[in-house]
Amino acid sequence: MKNKLAEQIIGINPSSSTTSLALTRGKADRKNNIMNRHEKKVNSFVHGIREHVRLGPKISETVKGKLSLGTRILQLGGVKKVFKQLFGVGEGERLLKASQCYLSTTAGPIAGLLFISNQRVSFCSERSMKFSSPNGELVRFHYKVSIPLRKVKRVDPSENMKHPSQKYMEIVTVDNFDFWFMGFLNYQKSFNCLQQALSQP
Repeated sequence: MKNKLAEQIIGINPSSSTTSLALTRGKADRKNNIMNRHEKKVNSFVHGIREHVRLGPKISETVKGKLSLGTRILQLGGVKKVFKQLFGVGEGERLLKASQCYLSTTAGPIAGLLFISNQRVSFCSERSMKFSSPNGELVRFHYKVSIPLRKVKRVDPSENMKHPSQKYMEIVTVDNFDFWFMGFLNYQKSFNCLQQALSQP
């Protein structure tokens, strides 16, 4: 009776086969592997958000920009429609990926969306910016960049030597202009998508 009570507390039936115990271990190992993969994805995503927010001037400004961008995307009916409205879409052109990131400028990083299509790579700032016109008036407009894929000489991945998790993407054009993008929520997916777009005939 005492042994039977101990068996119930431990939860092992001595009459069960070792096969069922091995199957249980196999299931546990698979679950652990799945959990580890998801943990890596979550950690990568959280790091991407942290990097993205770190580049902004103030957290309140960053949040305000994200809310206005989200509202705009919802109002227009999705990222594809935002791309179409901002840049127009050529015949046969399709959007492959849109990524939130920053464009590095001499005035500092500018938050916005990087659009990768099968014909070009484009960027548009989240918020409109103030510029002085030649006649002295202040004019507001979105900062935009549009580079046809046939004009891209190369795309170079880069990272901060002191902080390797801070990754950058340099796009160099055939006329030797370079554009630096950083603070991606998912750097690797964006970089891979651009590489794929460039390798298409």
